[in-house]
Amino acid sequence: MPIDATAALAAAPRTGEIAWEPGDVQLYHLGIGAGRPATDPAELRYVLESRLRVLPSFATVAGAGVPGVLRALSVPGVDVDLARVLHAGQRLELHRPVPPRGTARTVTRMTAVYDKGAAALLVARTDAADADGPLWTEEADVHVRGEGGWGGERGPSARTAPPAGPPDAVAERRTREDQALLYRLSGDLNPLHADPEFAARAGFGRPVLHGLCTYGITLKAVADTLLDGDTSRVRGYGTRFTGVVYPGETLRVRMWREGGGTVRVTAEAVEREAPVLADTVVRYTVARHGDEARGRGRGGAGDDRGPGRRG
Repeated sequence: MPIDATAALAAAPRTGEIAWEPGDVQLYHLGIGAGRPATDPAELRYVLESRLRVLPSFATVAGAGVPGVLRALSVPGVDVDLARVLHAGQRLELHRPVPPRGTARTVTRMTAVYDKGAAALLVARTDAADADGPLWTEEADVHVRGEGGWGGERGPSARTAPPAGPPDAVAERRTREDQALLYRLSGDLNPLHADPEFAARAGFGRPVLHGLCTYGITLKAVADTLLDGDTSRVRGYGTRFTGVVYPGETLRVRMWREGGGTVRVTAEAVEREAPVLADTVVRYTVARHGDEARGRGRGGAGDDRGPGRRG
């Protein structure tokens, strides 16, 4: 069996040193659609070094840019065909705001290997810390088709009931046709997102957008719409990937405030009415001026910058 759960879980943690600069942050932001319109002050804070803010999801590519999916596949006991691999979920916990320039030590370990019957689900955790202490913790869920059925633990169900009632805000973001080609420059060179022949072997009609690109686009929509673009307020962000986005499609992000600094989120590819993110939660620090009430009663008419704005 290509996946040896015992060996994977017993493997020693992998450590590494990463470093990043403002240019890496700017490239990541451009890769998730920031900078449009190019003269919008709200967009310049993502791409102009003199006022640069870091979207916390940058942590998923900081330094070497190797995503959790590939880190999960590089441990002893795991030897699988990349064409059978799908990113199933991602969780991020922020201990402090991510600085625009930094160095950190990372520790990656496999924390679970579940038998889903027709597939295996790997869970890889990475902790990053700098000289001042912990920076972030991320977990990646990796679905490997055809590698289940060995009688292992099935694992918990991550599904929750969808949000009730109309959303408090809705934002739409159109992706570029070359979005995946731009995003991959931040380090994720999986051919699924660029090579049509590889995408066909994986069962797709054409290359698909990176799940972590969709992940970043969605968090940016939430931060811009409900947090006044103050990325330092984000404390946690988790999602389950339920479908793919094809470059050029429009992403519709719906948001429900639940109080206590929590937002429930869904995302879909508008053109196909296809859900792409579910069980999505963003946690944030509540501002002093009671922004918990902002957006109540709009019934999803549009985001804080106008109905249906696309960025």
